[in-house]
Amino acid sequence: MDKLAEIMAHKRREIAPLVRPVSSAELARAAAGRPGPPSLAAALRRGDGRLAILAEFKRCSPSAGEIRAGISPGEQAGKYQAAGADALSILTDSKYFGGSIEDLRQVTAYSRQVPPALPCLRKDFMVHPIQVLEACEAGASAILLIVRALAADELRALHDAALAAGLGVLFEIHDEADLETALRHGAKMIGVNNRDLTVFKTDLAISERLIPRFPPDIVAVSESGILTGREAARARAAGAHAVLVGEALMKAPDPASLIAEFRMA
Repeated sequence: MDKLAEIMAHKRREIAPLVRPVSSAELARAAAGRPGPPSLAAALRRGDGRLAILAEFKRCSPSAGEIRAGISPGEQAGKYQAAGADALSILTDSKYFGGSIEDLRQVTAYSRQVPPALPCLRKDFMVHPIQVLEACEAGASAILLIVRALAADELRALHDAALAAGLGVLFEIHDEADLETALRHGAKMIGVNNRDLTVFKTDLAISERLIPRFPPDIVAVSESGILTGREAARARAAGAHAVLVGEALMKAPDPASLIAEFRMA
């Protein structure tokens, strides 16, 4: 079964009761009514040239099952921030990842209270601008768009909505066709998901194949399958500016030691 298709179909049903027109003016008003979030792109392309760490909060996943149920988003964000993470990713999907938009609110609120504030990525299965508005109102710095899961008009509408709300966009790809589509839609940040979301199989060689094809001005992120410094080093050697790490950091007794190991890559 195509797991991504299953998840996207569920997401469309889930948000159907919330769907309504969302104008650029409404998105701009939402952006104006909050403190400007830090730039995710700037955080992921470190000035010292070292590998940036996008640390993810997630309770469970279809591939790993339960990871750490019951943990406080603010508590985990605090551990990541103290450990030197460059940015935070918060999974807000409920059915498959055990998250919620409230998790994002808690993390962004915590980050603002404990300087320096870290940029926060809303990671979810985005299908409608109402989700972009939610992300903005919850304090996100950026959203994730899964290229292969969206039609061209949906990608355009979601990207435009993010820009109107002052949010960055991490375009997630898995193959060459996805890369071409992301570039055609004006991507500035591209994440290579090493996990095939149709079957949830992970292969770091996907980053090694695709990232060298990125134009030099693109912020390159390797996602999934980064468990130790060895995988982080492979991602960096392929040209990644950053790695997105969730499961390994959520399970780590000492996230600081693992982040230091990734940083040495």
